[in-house]
Amino acid sequence: MDLGGAAAGRIVDRYRRFNNAEKPERRGMKRMGLIVGVLVLGGIGAGFVALRAWPMINMVETGRTPEYPDVQPRTYQRPMGEVFDAAMHAVSRLSRWTLVGYDETHGEIRVEARSRLWRFVDDITIRVTDREGATVVDVRSASRVGRGDFGQNARNIRRFQDELETQIGSGAAH
Repeated sequence: MDLGGAAAGRIVDRYRRFNNAEKPERRGMKRMGLIVGVLVLGGIGAGFVALRAWPMINMVETGRTPEYPDVQPRTYQRPMGEVFDAAMHAVSRLSRWTLVGYDETHGEIRVEARSRLWRFVDDITIRVTDREGATVVDVRSASRVGRGDFGQNARNIRRFQDELETQIGSGAAH
């Protein structure tokens, strides 16, 4: 009987099983890698879905952008000068909006709006005009960079229109 050979065989066998067996820390690392991989792929997939949620345009104008049928010019039964003043107040109240210039005679206000995260600049033109005894406010917002704006230009116009409604309602233009 060769007990020494059998014992050596058992030791070699145990060594092989030990090295082939998953160590707990390696199992944890593999699980972590799998979780991170799934999260990354899920994030990329969600990004593609989000990209398709907005039209690939970088300019929105009230009444002229079919992709945003709700973004329409606003009409007020108030004098043009009063609405222009309210529009100027509205611009001054919006965060990250900077007045670039204005021409009260022609009813035009030019603004730069910066996005919150990446600080992209959008050029906004507000036109206040007198049409058939009413004052109409048209707004155009255009991104300086990129082919798509992820809906930011429409949000710019809606923010301005909401603030203009507040200013006109509060009488700040008087």
